[in-house]
Amino acid sequence: MTVSLPKLGPRQATSMKQGADMDPQLSRPTWSKQIEFTLAGIGCAVGLGNVWRFPYLCYRSGGGAFLVPYLLMLVVLGIPLLYMELTVGQYTRRGPVHALATVCPLFKGVGIASVAIAFIMCTYYNVIITWALFYLFHSFQSPLPWQSCNNTWNTPNCSDHATNSSFTSTASQEFFQYEMLEQTSGVEETGTLRWQLFLILLLAWILIYFCIFKGVKSTGKVVYFTALFPYVILIALLINNVQLPGALEGINFFILPEWDKLLSVDVWVNAAAQIFNSIGIGFGSLMAMSSYNNFNNNVLKDTLTIAIINSLTSILAGFVIFSAFGYMSHLQGIPVNQLAVDGPGLVFVVYPQAFANMPAPQVWAVLFFFMLLCLGLDSEFAMAEVMVTSLMDEYFKQVIGIFKRKELFVLAICAIAFLLGIPCVMQVGIYVFQLMDHYTAIVSIMFLALFEIIAICWLYGVKRLSANLVEMTGKGANIFFRVCWLIVAPVLVAVILIFSIIQFKPARYEDYVFPPWAQGVGWVIALGSIIWIPLGIIHTLWVLPGSPMQKLKLSITPYALDEESKMPYYERGGTQVVETISSSMRSTEKPTETNF
Repeated sequence: MTVSLPKLGPRQATSMKQGADMDPQLSRPTWSKQIEFTLAGIGCAVGLGNVWRFPYLCYRSGGGAFLVPYLLMLVVLGIPLLYMELTVGQYTRRGPVHALATVCPLFKGVGIASVAIAFIMCTYYNVIITWALFYLFHSFQSPLPWQSCNNTWNTPNCSDHATNSSFTSTASQEFFQYEMLEQTSGVEETGTLRWQLFLILLLAWILIYFCIFKGVKSTGKVVYFTALFPYVILIALLINNVQLPGALEGINFFILPEWDKLLSVDVWVNAAAQIFNSIGIGFGSLMAMSSYNNFNNNVLKDTLTIAIINSLTSILAGFVIFSAFGYMSHLQGIPVNQLAVDGPGLVFVVYPQAFANMPAPQVWAVLFFFMLLCLGLDSEFAMAEVMVTSLMDEYFKQVIGIFKRKELFVLAICAIAFLLGIPCVMQVGIYVFQLMDHYTAIVSIMFLALFEIIAICWLYGVKRLSANLVEMTGKGANIFFRVCWLIVAPVLVAVILIFSIIQFKPARYEDYVFPPWAQGVGWVIALGSIIWIPLGIIHTLWVLPGSPMQKLKLSITPYALDEESKMPYYERGGTQVVETISSSMRSTEKPTETNF
């Protein structure tokens, strides 16, 4: 018996809907209100990187001049690729694994890699939430514990405020290093478990569980608060900070353009990378969440809302951070450029030091760290949801057979991620965190994203993607998005990847450089996600019938694999079947042609 593949123009939505109605495994809940997805998307995109990464990049890359490449990359890279991911997720109504296997079976491993990278990141990203909770709990003390050097953990070199000397450390630095982390001298010295952080990490995962245990029904309610409340705090902080002496000098340092910096390739690459990582292209989170949308939802409206609000938040955070830096510079007589740092040090060392000198420091400390908690929760449960969605899509019957209820399955996922995050709350934890972040967020994601663009924009094709939009919304993609998908985005991502490889530097934490064996562990972590791409290619070519050339042709044919079993959509019958399928499709579209 031979069965023809579906026509490769607009999908037979009716037949797929009927299949979903007949099979409970294929049915899918939707957001109670569409605004819930928009808020969840904003919460996923807007994270801690908006607060600690963007302001630093802006300061280092020419101040206000950096906004030129940043906004340009938002228009030609961020918005088109987010539009692409949301379209595929909403159209296929599946998480990244099934979505990629549907549109381009050859690169189904890209979907698996997205899930792997999201899960790896969620195991250590929750440690940042743990740190925020630790600081939040200590913010109710008077005076704040990082306000002075009169504590048991302080060293003789402690100073109450920043100096130009490399031989002294501030009270906030020592609180972070010696009280919270109790960090060792390097990754070779593991130390012991930090029980306070261990228990707070457990609390953080309990919070995540109750955010996602009911799927979109629980997530949709949580995001009304976690996505919106940080803006209340950011605006309150900004109003307070701009009234402080020296604030305007800090803001000027942030926004005054140095146009000559635009001649540096690094600035343009940094702008593209910031847009890319901030929105979360390639992580699978937004694709997974969009799979719960109503089929006829206006994807473009959500795309523009999420992308634009994400960038505006970064700019708002820059004003908040640098107005505080200007105040510190005024108080301590130190140039702003000696206060600005990248990464966790900005929000857990430098900024706490700033509001320790403000009136009512406890109030601002509580608000700030509660804001970090909200920002972190949104991004964290989005990454955890990718794993849950993908496994439920793939192994629904087995999961329900073992766990009986989805809530218990979600609990198991959270428990596994909690256990994997324990090394990050040992005394060696900061080094483990830095190693995982360096090789996951910097190395892996660019490889993954390039293959995702090739799979969707080139092999699945811009024409099909636009036809999907017509079927869902009644309006296809305009010429701008078609050009970006077909040419601009692939070229830019390839350039970013090449420069990332050329300029790649081994992982380090402050002045500590990781030893070669630790760098090797980092590359193993990176391969933990990348390896699924070639494995997926091998598996697809293995299960498809026919000669090697026929296998290759079918591997770039959408719907060539059945979504339920991952076996061929038709009965395997060798060359005759392949020829029958090919001939049945010549009247529609040729499966071997790249559908641009």
